[in-house]
Amino acid sequence: MSLIRKFATVASGTLMSRLLGFTREMLMAAAVGTGPIADAFYAAFQFPNTFRRLFAEGAFNAAFVPLFAKEIEANGVDGAKRFSEEVFGVLFTVLLALTIVMELSMPLLVRYAIAPGFSDQPEKLAVTVSLATIMFPYLICMSLGAMMAGMLNSLRRYFAAAIAPVFLNVILIGVLAYAWYEGKDGPAVGYALAWGVLAAGIVQLAIVWIAVRHAGVSIGLRRPRLTPNVKRLLWLALPAAITGGITQINQLIGTAIASSRAGAVSSLNLADRVYQLPLGVVGIAVAIVLLPELARALRAGNATEASNLQNRSVEFTLFLTLPAAAALLTMSEPIVRVLYERGAFTPDDTVLVAKVLAIFGLGLPAFVLIKAFTPGYFAREDTRTPMIFAAISVVVNVSLALWLFPSMGAPGIATASAVAGWVNAAMLLGVLVRRGHWGGDAGLMKRTPRLVVASAIMAAAIWYAASYLEPQLASASPTHTQAAALGAIVLCATVLYFAAAFGLGGADIGMLRRSIRRKGGAAAAPPDPD
Repeated sequence: MSLIRKFATVASGTLMSRLLGFTREMLMAAAVGTGPIADAFYAAFQFPNTFRRLFAEGAFNAAFVPLFAKEIEANGVDGAKRFSEEVFGVLFTVLLALTIVMELSMPLLVRYAIAPGFSDQPEKLAVTVSLATIMFPYLICMSLGAMMAGMLNSLRRYFAAAIAPVFLNVILIGVLAYAWYEGKDGPAVGYALAWGVLAAGIVQLAIVWIAVRHAGVSIGLRRPRLTPNVKRLLWLALPAAITGGITQINQLIGTAIASSRAGAVSSLNLADRVYQLPLGVVGIAVAIVLLPELARALRAGNATEASNLQNRSVEFTLFLTLPAAAALLTMSEPIVRVLYERGAFTPDDTVLVAKVLAIFGLGLPAFVLIKAFTPGYFAREDTRTPMIFAAISVVVNVSLALWLFPSMGAPGIATASAVAGWVNAAMLLGVLVRRGHWGGDAGLMKRTPRLVVASAIMAAAIWYAASYLEPQLASASPTHTQAAALGAIVLCATVLYFAAAFGLGGADIGMLRRSIRRKGGAAAAPPDPD
């Protein structure tokens, strides 16, 4: 089975989730704009979401997957089941204790850590505390769900884990639609969304739990014990949690800094939703699939296959990410206007969010490359080195954000995040090359500059087309006219990019169809039942 098919399996679920996320954010923007309720909800949701990425997805995709795969190889499904139950017992206990402590400490956490800028607005602060208190148990569901997803990925069953996040957006869209139909005010919408987040966590956990049972692994609850396997997992997971959640750490820091200026928190989150589409569809899909595939190749001693997997993955991500970055940079304002400008979301909000989005676009290739480079460390059970690089990038991000925010506002925080992303990506690649874990590849070196040129050609065409269609894209035009003009630009730009990429030799059919295929014995693996 080709890597590209596996990328597509994961990416399809992520794409569906991201598109529904756009719908959710459009409804959210129309309902509460970038006002105090929006700021409160986004700040409150950022907290459990960051913990989820730190202690769930990052840690388990990095540490749990290789160890679970080893257990399957060494001791079969029974050994893997025993290991999973040991981990589940410890994880559930830790999560329960953490949730109780956080719930009791929430007023202090919101005031001094999550949104210190709200402290001079008592009503806004109180709403944020209440929303965060309702949503924090979401962490338990999503962390246990991430463990189940790691098991499914190790068993090469990617679809259930990829499709589960869709239900967060489905439920929140339903909540927003009901609130709109009933004519609810801003605070009522905020509280309804908070309860919707908690319900979505329960649904997502149920989906992956059932999928794991269907895969032949039923997990029982064991008394928590620090067995050798669990100790090894924790040793690997702590730095992996920090590394895997670096983007979320930076977002949490950005939220805390931005909370001192009205509308900045929601502006950052609305822009983040747009650039997360290519990041999620390409970067996260590649990271999820590449880690277990790379771990298998290294355990088999097949360095050639490991090198090919890494190079082809980077080639594939750049092929899709570079034009996305160019598009976000050159037409961020029409994108934001079509997606969000209605109801409580004003033209001034469009300008601010578009500036943030364009800067995020500059950092997009770096954010995706980080996802492609870190499996090269995690598959070798080295979680410490990426953690050090992540810590350095956090220092860069915080320093720049504090320096730029007073003069630039939300765009300053986006600039700091983009610069920190490029610093992190450069360090990850540099050490992989120095250690000999990243071999030179003629195809990658030849195609990358040609893909950059193809993206630049597309960007120039977008800029010209947006200038020509400026009357149709303006705020005064009807929404359907704006959407039609934007759609025409996107369609023509896509055709032009593919023509330029293939014409210049930045891509070819072999890259997309044959060279991405797994080699050797791994190719004999059966297709995913899901």
